[in-house]
Amino acid sequence: MEVIIWLILIFILYTYLGYPLILFFWTKVKTKVIDKNFKYEPNVSVVIAAYNEEKNIEKRIKNILGQNYPKEKLEVIIVSDGSSDQTDPIIKKIQQQKNVNFLKLYTYPISQGKAHAINQGVNIATGDIIVFADSRQRFETNAIKHLVANFNDQKIGCVSGELKFEDTPDSSIDNEVNIYWNFEKLIRKMESHVGSVPGATGAIYAVRKKLYSAIPAETLLDDVLIPMKICLKGYRTVFDGHAIAYDVASKNVKQEQKRKIRTLAGNWQLFIIAPELMNPFKNPIWINFISHKIFRIFVPYTFLLFILNLIYLQRPVDIFILALLSLVFIMAFLRPPALLNRKLIGLFHISKSVVLLNYFALLAPVKFFFSRKKIWQKGS
Repeated sequence: MEVIIWLILIFILYTYLGYPLILFFWTKVKTKVIDKNFKYEPNVSVVIAAYNEEKNIEKRIKNILGQNYPKEKLEVIIVSDGSSDQTDPIIKKIQQQKNVNFLKLYTYPISQGKAHAINQGVNIATGDIIVFADSRQRFETNAIKHLVANFNDQKIGCVSGELKFEDTPDSSIDNEVNIYWNFEKLIRKMESHVGSVPGATGAIYAVRKKLYSAIPAETLLDDVLIPMKICLKGYRTVFDGHAIAYDVASKNVKQEQKRKIRTLAGNWQLFIIAPELMNPFKNPIWINFISHKIFRIFVPYTFLLFILNLIYLQRPVDIFILALLSLVFIMAFLRPPALLNRKLIGLFHISKSVVLLNYFALLAPVKFFFSRKKIWQKGS
């Protein structure tokens, strides 16, 4: 039993602390420089998969139109994935304006899902570089310029931008979302410095079109599968914190649960649709991939086993650890007293962030294996 406890503890500590620390010291020893050059300005196609986005699509098009990138080298392809609202009429109306002839609409009547829409968009794209974007977020003015400049380096196959959350006054979970996301971005930056990031930021990333491989229609994580397929071809996937997209945090736990379970379920799905990623002889960034993407989905199950072993042994040290863990859980579900200083309040938010993340990870495979159609459904 003691051996099991130690193995589990080492696994959990490696996943959340050990791997980031290894990356930190790795960056101090050796980093890979990117030959970024803003004079490199190839033709760019922005691909947006849209489903009933009448509230966002016009703002999104105007945002792309306002990018600091040569308009004659830019096209926007919107794939309307069976939209039944005013998304298509709004786009067609904008197309009629003389100054937006770079805008293309591809539409079909029945929703096939985001992955199918992305494949269709890339197929009709004429740009050398494909920028993937969503309808809800907005880009900083120089976002595309920064993304594309990295491709001056011929070793770069995919570039991920950075997602920043704007203030969301009515959100009850914005602190927890920001804690997790800031930790995630720190890891991605370090991975990029030493080699490649095993994934990208779905709201803003770009790839070389010649390296793009069509993804299965049921794919949940295009922003992981597409970059990883490029890594398998021997190219780097890097993170550029200067290419910024803005979004709003989830308003409550229920909304965040929906987003995170879809993401975590997507990691389970990779075992089925991309088993080659699990092979260290085929995946050149295998250690980064399993440490960053795979180990996290197993943590809640190993943690439950850890708790059961502590309860079984009931030594003084085991009881002490259980008491500490109970305190963490209590802090996760209590509102921090206003009288506490900022650092102590931060511990409450960190506790809640960790507990929620593992709770979502616990639910994800159940949702994936027993309710797959609901997860894959557009807009779920």
